[in-house]
Amino acid sequence: MTTATDNTHIDDHQNTGHHDDDHHDHHIPPGIKRWLYTTNHKDIGTLYLWFAFIMFLTGGAMAMVIRAELFQPGLQIVDPNFFNQMTTVHGLIMVFGAVMPAFTGLANWLIPMMIGAPDMALPRMNNWSFWILPFAFLILLSSLFMEGGGPAFGWTFYAPLSTTYSNDGTALFVFAVHIMGASSIMGAINVIVTIFNMRAPGMTWMKMPLFVWTWLITAFLLIAVMPVLAGAVTMVLTDKFFGTSFFDAAGGGDPVMFQHIFWFFGHPEVYIMILPAFGIISAIVPTFARKRLFGYASMVYATASIALLSFIVWAHHMFTTGMPVAAELFFMFATMLISVPTGVKVFNWVATMWRGSMTFEVPMLFAIAFIVLFTIGGLSGLMLAIVPVDFQYHDTYFVVAHFHYVLVTGAIFSIMAAVYYWLPKWTGKMFHIGLAKWHFWCSLVSVNVLFFPMHFVGLAGMPRRIPDYALQFADFNKWISIGGFAFGLSQLIFLALLIKACKKQGEPVSAQVWEGAEGLEWEIPSPAPYHTFETPPVVK
Repeated sequence: MTTATDNTHIDDHQNTGHHDDDHHDHHIPPGIKRWLYTTNHKDIGTLYLWFAFIMFLTGGAMAMVIRAELFQPGLQIVDPNFFNQMTTVHGLIMVFGAVMPAFTGLANWLIPMMIGAPDMALPRMNNWSFWILPFAFLILLSSLFMEGGGPAFGWTFYAPLSTTYSNDGTALFVFAVHIMGASSIMGAINVIVTIFNMRAPGMTWMKMPLFVWTWLITAFLLIAVMPVLAGAVTMVLTDKFFGTSFFDAAGGGDPVMFQHIFWFFGHPEVYIMILPAFGIISAIVPTFARKRLFGYASMVYATASIALLSFIVWAHHMFTTGMPVAAELFFMFATMLISVPTGVKVFNWVATMWRGSMTFEVPMLFAIAFIVLFTIGGLSGLMLAIVPVDFQYHDTYFVVAHFHYVLVTGAIFSIMAAVYYWLPKWTGKMFHIGLAKWHFWCSLVSVNVLFFPMHFVGLAGMPRRIPDYALQFADFNKWISIGGFAFGLSQLIFLALLIKACKKQGEPVSAQVWEGAEGLEWEIPSPAPYHTFETPPVVK
């Protein structure tokens, strides 16, 4: 499927890289000021991505504590209360500090380049929405060092654990979550305004790259549900410190109401963490299959359907709370229904690869791993959607297996695929392919040794979030922990590769980087100049 135009296209741009670099350097403020005051979408994208990676390693270190404790049965290494703090803060950091900022960083870098805009629509707010994040996580992490320790009630912070039975660090946790939420809302507003107002002439809605579409829909989800989370954490705060009883039955409240409010945010949130991943995979698979994406329009409609349906499935997290049977039936069928548009997406990716001229570059390896493993995560989700079965699975390691397959081998693998796919465009140099393949294969093997056995210990009844377990699970847990340590260490290969890439080591690349890549971002020189599209391109 390579055409002659592709090759001429590469030749045109072969020699433009260095010239542009020199030309734009004098606009860039020197030293630390560049990063503190920047309103440039590429700088802010880079800040977000590095922040997310640091948080990923921090949250990973906490997961290592969890897995070290569970390596053998019995209370081994840490205090049970500290174990609970680790499970909680690991969850909070990975969701709000690693996955979401990484996607926002990619949005900052890529959306303006993909739609032919010079920058994001609200550049100052963009700077602000990033720089409040380090402080939010500083507040959250500082609670670990205070008397009573950090939050220890699970990342879902169910009442009364987060109200009646929590320590005073709860206040810090609430403030931290508020700041993260504010950052997310500002980021989402920015994305929406940029996509609506700054598309290049000729870039109609149905010509937008899927990454832009998925981010647009994600941004609407964020604006819809972040205020709900803000309400929930505020009620937790007042219940804890100001004598209200929203979630206390003795004062006329209801602890189950907490779960309803939380999951009305929480379920769309999990789609916020996967829709941009779908956009990334929809960019990578066509490039390396050298074919147009199969069923573009159906992908757009599927994404929109997932977003709409995500609002009516929240109570599948609550089947065991004693809901009326009619409600259980509704949420069961609604959850099964949401798997249909997701299945459409998987079908379209497979159909895109079908009879394509495939090459297995590193981004493609991660994309194929994503498709296979995300599908496993989706199928275990369908199992959890069946009410009578969920009574057995609820709160066991089966649930942990399910959501780690969609979040680690789904969201995080897609972010890694995206980094490998666009890094040459960002730096102008090809990354170290040997290290990248090592990173892929070590991650792929270890992540499955880590999470696959969890399905079995879960089905056999091992409860989650508990620092000890019955003797019969010892062998499985040993292997799970070994997989965990191996996966954690594999990410150090990624770190080494990224440091090499930032030092601009490697072979120079053309503007197009990958044979078969299509889209506006591949028409600007590599490395991407500091300012792009000052005159908007015309999209044919």
